Amino acid sequence: MKKTLLLNAAMLLVMSIAFAQENALLSTDAFQQAIAKDSVQLLDVRTAGEFQNNHIKNALQADWNKSDEFKDRVQYLDKSKPILIYCAVGGRSHAAAEWLRQNKFADVRELKGGLTAWKGDNKPVVEIKSAPQLSMDEYLALTKTHAKVLVDFGAEWCPPCKLMDPVVARVKAEMGASFELVKIDAGTQAALVKQMKLGAIPTFIIYEKGKETWRQEGVVPFNTLKKKLGAG
Repeated sequence: MKKTLLLNAAMLLVMSIAFAQENALLSTDAFQQAIAKDSVQLLDVRTAGEFQNNHIKNALQADWNKSDEFKDRVQYLDKSKPILIYCAVGGRSHAAAEWLRQNKFADVRELKGGLTAWKGDNKPVVEIKSAPQLSMDEYLALTKTHAKVLVDFGAEWCPPCKLMDPVVARVKAEMGASFELVKIDAGTQAALVKQMKLGAIPTFIIYEKGKETWRQEGVVPFNTLKKKLGAG
């Protein structure tokens, strides 16, 4: 009797896992319906180059093949909210989804067939157009528009950048005209990012009278950023 109960329990567990896995793999139609909800987080795990070519609107990007980058960016996602994930055909996104599940992300669902299937079913994608590149001289001119300038190198597809947006906005709202805020799209200004030797985004740089006085990568606490801008 005991063996029968254990066997039944094992069978139920296997069936529940199989059911969960099946429901975690969404068709293009189901994926499109799921990402329409405000509570979800959409994650593209392809390379930056693939993402720049085209991606699904509102997607965040973290390259699965760059382990350190992937882990750094996804740490800023909300584990309690659903994550909808995709890659080119489904291989990378499945591996990434398994990693996320093992690291206690509660609800991770994958796009079956990846972006290839998505485009094959005529679903909409965003194509990033080439932007005029800022020269170093033009950039340096921006750092001299005020006695104190905060430069924010970020991108709308970068999870920690999205996390910092309201922090920067709050600092600006509280400190007003005491400094000038310059936002640089690191996703389109590749040449400038290289010249500035940025290791990661977001990167925040403070200039005083045109001279760099402080720089920090990643998430910066509100009080730290405000203190740095108030110093001097």
